[in-house]
Amino acid sequence: MIGNDWDGILKPEFQKDYFRQLSEDIREEYRRYTCYPPIHDVFNALRLTSYENTKVLLLGQDPYHNPDQAMGLAFSVKEGVELPPSLENIFKELHDDIGCPVPTSGDLTKWGKQGVLLLNAILSVRRYQALSHDKYGWTIFTDHIISLLNEKKTPVVFVLWGSYAKSKKPLITNPIHFVIENVHPSPLSAFRGFFGSKPFSRINEFLESTNQDPVDFSL
Repeated sequence: MIGNDWDGILKPEFQKDYFRQLSEDIREEYRRYTCYPPIHDVFNALRLTSYENTKVLLLGQDPYHNPDQAMGLAFSVKEGVELPPSLENIFKELHDDIGCPVPTSGDLTKWGKQGVLLLNAILSVRRYQALSHDKYGWTIFTDHIISLLNEKKTPVVFVLWGSYAKSKKPLITNPIHFVIENVHPSPLSAFRGFFGSKPFSRINEFLESTNQDPVDFSL
C-alpha cells in the first residue's frame, strides 16, 4: 500500500475493524463528492518519509480544501500553485530564522526526502469543507503513527503548530524527543508568537546535538 517500512509497521492497524470501515467510508466519499488530495496521494507523506528515516514530524490538521492545492503532504502545495497564506508565513519565518531565500514554490517534497514527515492528522477532506472527514477515524490512525514515532530509539523533533496539533502532545512521552509547539502560522495567529520563534534553527540544533544530519530547508 505504501511501499516502505510503514507497510509492515502499520499492517496490524490496517487489519483493524475501524480502519476497514474508514477505508470504505473514504472510498464512498471520493465516489460521491470531490475530495482532496487525489485518492492515490492520500498516503503520500508516509510514502515519501519512511518510519526509519523520520527525524522530524511536522503535524498539520487536514488537507487544503480548495482545488489543486492538497498533495498529501501537510502544508505543501504542488509546483505552480499559489502559496496559501499559512505557507507564506512559514516561508517568511524560514527566511528570518536561517536566511533561506523565500521560496516561490510551495512543494515541500525536498523536506520529506530528508526525514521530515509532513503528516496531517486527517488525511482527506471534501472540497471547500474543512474538517469534513474528521468523523471517519483518521485521527485514530494518525494518533497511532505519532505513538509509534514516540517509541523510536532515535530522537525525533515533533513540531506542533496550533491548538489542534498541540492537543497531540500527550502522545509524546519519551524524554529523548524534542517538542516545538507554537501558535498556528495562519494569518489569524502568526503575529501572536509564530514569527520570531525560530523553529527551523531549533530543529537543526537539536538534530546536530543528537548526532543527526540537519535538514536543508532551502527550496
